[in-house]
Amino acid sequence: MATDPVVTLVIVLIYLGITLALGYLGYRRTNHAEDYLLAGRDTHPVIIALSYGATFISTSAIVGFGGAAANLGMGLIWLTVLNIGVGILLAFVVFGKKTREKGVETGAVTFPDLMGKIFHSPRLQLLSGLIILISMPLYTAAVLIGGARFLESTVNIPYTTSLLVFAAVVAVYVMYGGLIAVMYTDAFQGTIMFIGMTLLLVLTYVYLGGVTAAHSALAAMSNLVPASLHGQGMTGWASMPEFGSPIWFTLITTLVLGVGIGVLAQPQLVVRFMTAKDNRALNRAVLVGGPFILMMTGVAFTVGALTNVYFLQHTGKIAVDAAGGNIDSIIPVYINQAMPELFVIIFMLTLLSAAMSTLSALYHAMGTALVCDIWGWGKTCALSVRANQIGCLIMMLLSVILALAMPEGIIARATAMFMGLCASAFLPAFAVGVYSRHPSQAGAIWSMIAGGGIWFFWTAFVHTAEAKILGISQILTGGQTILGLPWSVIDPLVIALPLSFIIMIIFQVRDRAGNNPGSC
Repeated sequence: MATDPVVTLVIVLIYLGITLALGYLGYRRTNHAEDYLLAGRDTHPVIIALSYGATFISTSAIVGFGGAAANLGMGLIWLTVLNIGVGILLAFVVFGKKTREKGVETGAVTFPDLMGKIFHSPRLQLLSGLIILISMPLYTAAVLIGGARFLESTVNIPYTTSLLVFAAVVAVYVMYGGLIAVMYTDAFQGTIMFIGMTLLLVLTYVYLGGVTAAHSALAAMSNLVPASLHGQGMTGWASMPEFGSPIWFTLITTLVLGVGIGVLAQPQLVVRFMTAKDNRALNRAVLVGGPFILMMTGVAFTVGALTNVYFLQHTGKIAVDAAGGNIDSIIPVYINQAMPELFVIIFMLTLLSAAMSTLSALYHAMGTALVCDIWGWGKTCALSVRANQIGCLIMMLLSVILALAMPEGIIARATAMFMGLCASAFLPAFAVGVYSRHPSQAGAIWSMIAGGGIWFFWTAFVHTAEAKILGISQILTGGQTILGLPWSVIDPLVIALPLSFIIMIIFQVRDRAGNNPGSC
């Protein structure tokens, strides 16, 4: 459905005006480097929750994973369960409080800075910063693609133009307002996201005849599963794939576990805990964060699967065929074809909010990692605000270049890759570091190296979904992967994370037995 260009322009300008005004407010309240990096460590619980949730949920969740649900079915709802149980309750209650306490105790202002100070190792700070700079641009590019694709299909702006404008607007308020601006705009954008996703769920059920009729129709479509998916274990869009099948392994190990566990050690989210005034603020934030994540992911995955019913009824095709074979286009095409004009504009703002809130956090995390943890390695992370602004700009440009080079249908895959790497490399050392009085320095370094290294090896040489695209295994070994089924469909996280934890535990036990914290 085409939208009125004048109405769309006016609403978008109002939205951008409010966003930039909040960014300016953040700029006015940023007086020194710690304000820029940690928002003064005195953020309201509601702002923390909305900022955390809006940063967590991007266009990757709505467009990328909504498209994945349209392709693979309702089984993706298990990711919502993990998102709430692990990404909110476990993250805030178990890790959030200890992270805040360690942040205050050490004076750390970035995630790598926190890791370096907990383990008394500047080299660990450098290693953490390098992993961020290598991996985070991939996720940032995926978020950029999701927002730009929707702008392209909704307001007929060329893809490259929409991507560049999109990236530039976010860069402006992040560069000048720092984390205060990021969190203020996140809260505003999170509110819009909640409203937009609630309306999307309600309207979808209305158009499909109600909850029972919609899900009954989806269950009745099992005979329409494409042969290529049926042969890999898919049984229908309303049921789980066959246990142990390639699609089951993809759904569970890559999408559910990779993203559900990976959220615990994402640097841009960990920093949110360090902005809280006290632990009580984090407890209060859970009450807002839980329902927010439920509405964001639960709606995206439910509506994504149900788009198959809509497209079958109106075009005679399943969702992926109606979107021209690109799963990243399913949600944008559905919104534009099924929804009224006003909602198309509202949902455009929802996606803009989802993308901008996540992008702002990623720009900030990458820029500060570059400046504080790489350039300022081994020094007190209190370099000038201007230096951090330049760091954000450099990483924004790198992410845009990567987004222009990435293939179609990559959003959900790139998101899972980033989160899987974060968990494999960071989670064991992070978990031990915030809880142990004498964490093993050597254990942290070697678990991080092993986790990241094993993850990369499995990605490049074993896991078909990435190995086929990268082509490294093909060049070096003559085959797309060096192992066959079921190994080739098991996500790298499932192999790398346990081994990384084992290494961390071995060093921790060894160093405690030797009565020294270890060194490396």
